[in-house]
Amino acid sequence: MRPSRLAMRPYTCLQCLTRTRPVFRRPTTTTSIQTPRIASLHNSSRFLQQQQQQQQLSDSPAAASRPSIAPKPVVDIKHIRQNPDLHAQNCIERNYHQQAAYPQRINDLHAQWQAKQREARSLRERSNILRRQLTDPGSIRDENADTIAAGTKFLTRDELIAEARKLKSLLSTIEAEETRILSEIESLALAIPNLTSEESPRGPEPKLLSLINEHPEPVPSASDRVWRSHVHIGNELGLFDFASAGTTSGWGWYFLLDEAAQLEQALIAYALDLAVRSGWRQVSPPSMVYSHIASACGFQPRDQNGETQIYALAQSADDAARGKPELSMAGTSEIPLAGMHASKMLLCPGDISEFSPLKYVAVSRCYRAEAGSRGLETKGLYRVHEFTKVELFGWTYPSLDSATDVFNEIVDLQTDLLSSLGLHCRVLEMPTHDLGASATRKIDIEAFFPSRRERNEGWGEVTSASICTDYQARRLATRLKGEDGKMIEGGYPFTVNGTAMAVPRVLAALLENGWDEETGTVVIPEVLRGWMGGKERIGPKPPTKKGLGVGV
Repeated sequence: MRPSRLAMRPYTCLQCLTRTRPVFRRPTTTTSIQTPRIASLHNSSRFLQQQQQQQQLSDSPAAASRPSIAPKPVVDIKHIRQNPDLHAQNCIERNYHQQAAYPQRINDLHAQWQAKQREARSLRERSNILRRQLTDPGSIRDENADTIAAGTKFLTRDELIAEARKLKSLLSTIEAEETRILSEIESLALAIPNLTSEESPRGPEPKLLSLINEHPEPVPSASDRVWRSHVHIGNELGLFDFASAGTTSGWGWYFLLDEAAQLEQALIAYALDLAVRSGWRQVSPPSMVYSHIASACGFQPRDQNGETQIYALAQSADDAARGKPELSMAGTSEIPLAGMHASKMLLCPGDISEFSPLKYVAVSRCYRAEAGSRGLETKGLYRVHEFTKVELFGWTYPSLDSATDVFNEIVDLQTDLLSSLGLHCRVLEMPTHDLGASATRKIDIEAFFPSRRERNEGWGEVTSASICTDYQARRLATRLKGEDGKMIEGGYPFTVNGTAMAVPRVLAALLENGWDEETGTVVIPEVLRGWMGGKERIGPKPPTKKGLGVGV
């Protein structure tokens, strides 16, 4: 059998044909036309679609705002498209009213994208016909159905090349529109909060789960507002210096002095000791993180009201022009602990029962802008810009049961810590209005502050614990693989986090609840005395001797 002339002739792509054929002289007016790679004209439709989707995702504005080193988020957009009403209602219940319109918008955009896909497929099919005719006109018989359907049967070579250029231009326009659509879909999906647990009360009111220790003063005394404030106590005992901090750093910073500084270290050591003995692995994390890592964890530079939430480091014009990643000060060690496994595959054994959660405990300085927070609660140590915190963070198997086990372990550890410190607390299941974007469920523990009776009946948050399901793992591109090296079903691990010790607030609660007005001293909890040199009370300073002192 005689081979066809097409088989005998070396393959030449359309781009080479249009550039090297001596019979065709390209007009000078077309030299500035920007065209996509001509390879797209003769690849298979399925391969083209996969390549196009990957390129569009990497070139999208949402991706452009992320540095190339940032993890590529994998949001479950399909679930949002298939359950738009569920996600819209979830946004409303969480008080994310603007985001409630996003699920329907995503479906509308998806329909537009499908239409563009069909339009592009039709153009590529026509382009393939043109390529075959240009490559070997003799191989195309007169009765060829494709050429008749495409209307190219009687076109001259110059007309075929002009038509091919026109199609490339049209494809370029369509692909740019597809890129824009996919970019908007991704941006909208990333802004939608996590689905809410059935355990979380709907609305603004939390649910009381339990109480820790007895209430120290069921009936308030008239002097509470002055004499029981930790600010007053600290000043009386010479434990704080807010004025000097105002000079060095500004409002929201502080100096801890003498026993207050010791008490800070004692609280840290006690919390770490209990956590490590309970099986949590100690980590010392960085305080600066890439802003895209903070964002992937659900921490945004500004909240829904446009108020600054985290501190970002200013970039030089040169760094910004080079696309150098922006750095932020971590608002909690949850962020660097989560980022430890960004863009990684965690090994999951064949037997799920053998999967051990990764449990980390870290102490770090935390930085919060806390813009817009003014008034009573901002005085003293209750709401500050920088503080020390002991954080618990866990990666679990992607099931609610596994995450809940670690979550309950965190809440139990928090309860043991606060109970042993002698603080009266209440444990609350937090409502939907109080959930952040990443959390599906959250439990707060609030301690009683005598000086805060006029606000929230004296209660103030001292710890928090959250289940985030796969919200953070998907945005950090953290996956689970089996022993065969393949990604397991539902292969994004769940994350759980909680506060073991937020030092300034617990320190303030200890001063207020341990204050003895008759002796002018503060009782130190027994469990902390080993880290306080055996001291049982914090009392007034003895008169200073003559010598070098602090000027006014």
